[in-house]
Amino acid sequence: MKILVVLSRIPFPLEKGDKLRAYYQIRELSKQHDLYLVALYNRRIPAEAMRELTPYCREVHFLKQSPLRSVLNMGAAVLVGLPLQCGYFYSHRNHKEIDKIIHEVQPDRIYCQLFRMAEYVRHCRIPKVLDYQDAFSMGMERRAQKAFPLFRPIMRMEGHRIAHYETDIFDDFEHKTMITALDRDCIQHPMKEEIVIVPNGVDFAKFSHEEVPKTYDLIFSGNMNYPPNVDAAVYLVKEILPELRKKHPDVRLMLAGADPAKKVRALQSNHVTVTGWVPSMTDCYAQARIFIAPMRLGTGLQNKLLEAMSMGLPCVTSPLAGKPLSPAAEEGAVATCSTTRQYVDTLDKLLTDEEYYRNLAQKGHDFVYERYDWANATQRLNELF
Repeated sequence: MKILVVLSRIPFPLEKGDKLRAYYQIRELSKQHDLYLVALYNRRIPAEAMRELTPYCREVHFLKQSPLRSVLNMGAAVLVGLPLQCGYFYSHRNHKEIDKIIHEVQPDRIYCQLFRMAEYVRHCRIPKVLDYQDAFSMGMERRAQKAFPLFRPIMRMEGHRIAHYETDIFDDFEHKTMITALDRDCIQHPMKEEIVIVPNGVDFAKFSHEEVPKTYDLIFSGNMNYPPNVDAAVYLVKEILPELRKKHPDVRLMLAGADPAKKVRALQSNHVTVTGWVPSMTDCYAQARIFIAPMRLGTGLQNKLLEAMSMGLPCVTSPLAGKPLSPAAEEGAVATCSTTRQYVDTLDKLLTDEEYYRNLAQKGHDFVYERYDWANATQRLNELF
């Protein structure tokens, strides 16, 4: 079967969750189908991207997204009632190019990742699958609650527009997918139960336990320019770490991830290392004793948790991030904390109680290994095609 995959970003390197999901799904789907990839870019094409993607795709098309045009299109989106994200990623020129590729390839199916790309293919008569991925409307509402007061009305307006758009495009696609049932419940369409849950996975060949010297006590990872990660990093360093250092004055933390925001870079100190882009996250995980993700914003399943658990790190997170992994919490495979005091007490116990440490680490590893495999997860998507 010929499948056209339409993405808002080039799915390599893997520093963002949507790119990670797309890359591994492409890798798995290519075993049974002929894939034709279309992906937008707005800065430069990563040198290694073509080399990494061509083994899995019959054709690869990277379409230039003009930053200036994106800003102008956001203004146009406001006038017609579309979400700003749709305007930012839309281009009439790229729409014509995608139509041309569809005409030439004549795909049997179209796979569109994220609502922001729906305008390019929603009215195409070829059978289509839309990967909502997360409930972005709910994520925007949560961000608005924590935002600077001046920006709250804009973010709430964007959240309402996304919610309306998530519902509006529902019937334009034969099948819809999401990562978790929790996010599916946030979609406002009356037939939302039709959305198929296609979870993420872990590359177990890559993220496996390594015995190396531990130079950091704690690690938090992710795209460090993504607002929910920025908020979590600041909360961790400004509120949790000072309390933990009262009992463990030499505790060291690594904040690992690409493109750290100014607020994150400002957290660098003798006790806190801000890495920026790293070539291998496995090396970072291997150097740390405990993974902590005190997420207060965002939606969806945190890939960082799955990777850390696969690496054999005991994981501590919030109810928000842990809810998609609720069976893990029930089985004692991940520790969830609601307050700063709970975080401090849990981290203190992990740093002092070796039995508790090993038990949480082993249960977390076993939980991920038994449930989160890219081949099995992508098979659900393959069945839709």
